[in-house]
Amino acid sequence: MGFLSVLGMAQRLVKERAAPGGAVIDATCGNGVDTQFLAGLVGPRGAVYAFDIQEAALERTRARLAALELGGAGWRRNASLTDGEAPGVGETRNAAEPGAAASEVGRAPQRGGREAANGGPLRLVHASHAEMDKHVSDAHRGMIDAVMFNLGYLPGANRDQAVITEPASTIAALKLAMTLLRPGGIVTAVLYPGHPGGLEEAEAVAAWASALPQVEGQAMLYRLVQKPEAPYLIAIEKKSAAAKPLI
Repeated sequence: MGFLSVLGMAQRLVKERAAPGGAVIDATCGNGVDTQFLAGLVGPRGAVYAFDIQEAALERTRARLAALELGGAGWRRNASLTDGEAPGVGETRNAAEPGAAASEVGRAPQRGGREAANGGPLRLVHASHAEMDKHVSDAHRGMIDAVMFNLGYLPGANRDQAVITEPASTIAALKLAMTLLRPGGIVTAVLYPGHPGGLEEAEAVAAWASALPQVEGQAMLYRLVQKPEAPYLIAIEKKSAAAKPLI
């Protein structure tokens, strides 16, 4: 039967905490897989923020969501990964680093209109995840259910191999994510130690999570210990007396 993939485990943890009408963040939208998943959880009454510094990533995400709108009921299905999918393959590695001017490409919702593909405020933001606090509305600060990071690089052909997520801005973004979460909300970070630069980033994130005061959050590690270069997951739940355990 095997274990859940790191991506499947991240989605499981998020699904337990995000609900229709909630607010969520995809910190590295890439090809839009996590954005699609999050939008399916919060629905048309919820809010989704998706960040990337690469316009190509935003275009891929926009195309994915538009295709789902054309598919009708397909958008409303919770399109989670199956347990059998291998971790870290295909369209799940993303990039979101400083270097591009921030420009929100989603529109503010209009009365009687539709926005993006889920009918609610879905905002695709051309900016680093280290600047996410500048783009989250005041109403959602401290109310975010989940923030998903899928670190590394943008997958697919013709990608810029020089653009990868970096330790400094990733840690800055994780710290911001914790301030935006509601008590009991969760941050998930899928790490890729096997690609150039990935090990340094993974070690930096692990060190930050390990040093996080327990009064602020509880952190867990989900990893195949026999495969040191395989992707793995770190999840942090914001501390709350009423918070559910991670598993």
